Amino acid sequence: MVATMATQPRIEPRQVERGRPFVRADLEDVPDDGRHYEIIDGVLVVTGTPDQLHQRAVGRIYRVLDDACPPEFEVLLGPFAVGLADDSEIRPDLMVAKRSHIKRQELPGPPELTVEVLSPSTRLIDINVKRPRLERAGAPSFWAVDPAEDPQHARLIVWELQLDGRYQEVANVSGESEFHAMSPYPVKAVPAALVS
Repeated sequence: MVATMATQPRIEPRQVERGRPFVRADLEDVPDDGRHYEIIDGVLVVTGTPDQLHQRAVGRIYRVLDDACPPEFEVLLGPFAVGLADDSEIRPDLMVAKRSHIKRQELPGPPELTVEVLSPSTRLIDINVKRPRLERAGAPSFWAVDPAEDPQHARLIVWELQLDGRYQEVANVSGESEFHAMSPYPVKAVPAALVS
């Protein structure tokens, strides 16, 4: 008798019907190839691997936010799934959410603060697609950090949700200028320190 290994049937990824908008369930089938996959309003958004400057900025921002974080909040590094609707799942670089709202695999709803570190491949998506989508979802704060090789040229732009449900730019600082945030909790951020 010859022993043979049982073969598993090959599982084919679900096929997305031509012309059908993407939904969050479609993300289960994306390859583990180092790219960053998100769905915004039914459109699949794929971006490349971040560079060293980007990752340094994410790490420094995490430290600043985490050091000031009160117990009822948690600072999470991306990619971590944020479900905004069946046709929208983003994975921000960093976010702050209420601990009571976070599930093991996702945040089902907008974070209190979303932070995106801009890069040449993500700048337009982060500012012109993600920010408006988070605004519609009612996310209270959005930070965009624009890193630079020279820390004096680094920039932090902050939008906060107003009573009319629209974002208003409340800060646009660069270099050694300080931004004192009150939302979601008091914290001080200096753009040059976030990238150096």
